[in-house]
Amino acid sequence: MHHVQFADLGLHPIALSLGPLDLRWYSLAYIAGIIVGWRYLLRLLAQPAAPMNRAQADDLVFYSTLGVILGGRLGYVIFYGPEMILHPLQIFKLWDGGMSFHGGAAGVSLALILFARRHGLDWLRVHDYVACTVPLGLFFGRLANFVNGELWGKPADLPWAIVFPGSHDGLARHPSQLYEAGLEGVALFAVLAFLFWFTNARRKPGMLVGVFLIGYGLARFAVEFFREPDAQLVAFAVRTGLHMGQWLTLPMFIGGIYLIVTARRRERRPETPAAIAPL
Repeated sequence: MHHVQFADLGLHPIALSLGPLDLRWYSLAYIAGIIVGWRYLLRLLAQPAAPMNRAQADDLVFYSTLGVILGGRLGYVIFYGPEMILHPLQIFKLWDGGMSFHGGAAGVSLALILFARRHGLDWLRVHDYVACTVPLGLFFGRLANFVNGELWGKPADLPWAIVFPGSHDGLARHPSQLYEAGLEGVALFAVLAFLFWFTNARRKPGMLVGVFLIGYGLARFAVEFFREPDAQLVAFAVRTGLHMGQWLTLPMFIGGIYLIVTARRRERRPETPAAIAPL
C-alpha cells in the first residue's frame, strides 16, 4: 500500500525566519491557544451569572499563561526527562520542545486557585469556565506536534498512515497527533460547549471541569494505544503495561468522577455580584 511521505507535505517546524530569530509553529500554537481561548472565555463570561468580570478575565490570562508554561515544563522534567536535572540549563530551553499537559494542567489549576483567592472568587466556578477553553489550546498544540513530525504513532498499514522521517525505520505510522487533535480538541470542545450553552451545567460548580477531566482522560488513554511511547520511557511502558501518559490520566478520572458526582449538591442559581461589571 502506498503511504503518505511526511516530507511531501511541505511542513516545517519553523514558520518564519527573521535573521537569527526563528519563529516556530509550536510557539505560535501556544500564542493562538491563549488568544483564542481568551476570546472564547469572554463570550462565556458575557452570559448571566458569570464568576468574574472583564478586568479579572484579563488578569486571569497572565496567571494561566504562567501556570501552563511553568507547570508544563516542570511536569515534563519530572515525568519524561528527569535527566535534565543534571543539566539545569536545558530546563530553560523551551524552544527545543518538551511540555507535559498533565504538568501544565496542575500548574494552571494552582494558578487559578491563587487568582480566585486574590479576587475573592469561587475557584471551582472559575475552573469550570476555563476548562471550556482548554480544548482550543490542545487542538493547536497537537497540530503543532504534527507539523514538527514528533510524537508519532505506532506502525500501521492504513491509507492515512504517514511515514515520518524521524522514525528511522521507514515504516508508515498512525498520525496520532491528529487523533489527539480531533478527540482532545474538537470533540471535547463540542461536548463542553453543548453542556455550557444548552444545559444548566455551568450552574453546578465542578461539573464542567469534571467532564473535562474525564473527557481528556478517555481521549488520551485511548490514543496512547496507537502512539509510540517516548523513547526514554519505552522500558517503563513495557514494564508497567501502560504509557506514562496513561498512568497520569488515572488521577484525572478519579477527580473528574468526584466533581461530577458532587456537583449537584453545589447547584445554585448565583446572582451576578455587584462588583462584577458588564463585559
